[in-house]
Amino acid sequence: MTDIKKEQEREELHRAIWAIADELRGAVDGWDFKNYVLGTMFYRFISEDLTNYINQNEIEAGDADFDYAKMSDEDAEEAREGLIEEKGFFMLPSELFCNVCANAANDENLNERLERIFNNIEGSAKGSESEADFSGLFDDFDVNSNKLGSTVAKRNERLAKLLNGVKDMNLGDINDHSIDAFGDAYEYLMGMYASGAGKSGGEFFTPPEVSVLLTRLGTVGKKVINKAYDPACGSGSLLLKCAELLGRDAVRNGFYGQEINITTYNLCRINMFLHKIGFDKFDIACEDTLTNPQHWDEEPFELIVSNPPYSVKWVGDGDATLINDPRFAPAGVLAPKSKADMAFIMHSLLALRQCRADAAPISKGATSGAIRRSIRICSRPNRAARGFRSRP
Repeated sequence: MTDIKKEQEREELHRAIWAIADELRGAVDGWDFKNYVLGTMFYRFISEDLTNYINQNEIEAGDADFDYAKMSDEDAEEAREGLIEEKGFFMLPSELFCNVCANAANDENLNERLERIFNNIEGSAKGSESEADFSGLFDDFDVNSNKLGSTVAKRNERLAKLLNGVKDMNLGDINDHSIDAFGDAYEYLMGMYASGAGKSGGEFFTPPEVSVLLTRLGTVGKKVINKAYDPACGSGSLLLKCAELLGRDAVRNGFYGQEINITTYNLCRINMFLHKIGFDKFDIACEDTLTNPQHWDEEPFELIVSNPPYSVKWVGDGDATLINDPRFAPAGVLAPKSKADMAFIMHSLLALRQCRADAAPISKGATSGAIRRSIRICSRPNRAARGFRSRP
């Protein structure tokens, strides 16, 4: 019965997403609509997450009637520093999703209010350990875009509908860790548009079935791993399947990834939060993995799950220094410029905690012999595992 109920709730959630799409249809392109809905879901999520965290602590301290959403901004300010340290960000009660929604339909300055709130959320993390995880998270949520309407009034009307549509989604109790409604809504929305987006959709979204298969292959016989890594992480679906299949706590030292596309990078970080991965449990970087890897100083990763872009171009021998890069030097030759996927494989071999011959497929072509030799070298018994090191 529990599974039937969950499936019914999931279908109800999907219908709610379609209802919002119908409200905005013709005004906002599907691809942009995705960003607005995900951004609003994220805003609701962190509002409820923070509120529940504070309320739970106060209830445990003996104040059963406490509600952070009803607290004055002045009184709430006293907790700013401690909450940023514990949760990674801070929001005033007046900035919470529920309080903004309550008056959204009558707020003539709704666009300005939301812009200020989003800036405040990102700004609250500046100078803290969580700064990199929150910086730019709302960049793709443009409250002043003409795509929402040609006038401020029309934009605010659609923003109000968007807020109330997400408010009406049945996302369950945020404290119930047996369900992941926010994460499920994310996956459904991504799949809803990736399926019709051709290549642009596939750039950042790996179908759940593929994510499950890759994760299971990489975790055979393992119940606990040190770290999970995806050098071409897109929106983070593969990393999150590790959390789902192994359990968040079973990935002891967190989730690491790198993504070159800024919009997709923002989606990945939002995805981490929506799936209840704390800011101190992930490190997602935005750079070109092949020419500027960002996790050199991390110890080798026990699990690498990746669906890199196949047969796209990279700089290759156009950058003469890369032949000395410890990822590519053992082969004595660089992957062809048209085969960035092979370069990703060589990158991943170095990042593995213990290199194995079956760690990656071997491509055909003029350089395959040299690259095979590199993989054999890496997989020799008793060879010390390589770790990321600072590039010379």
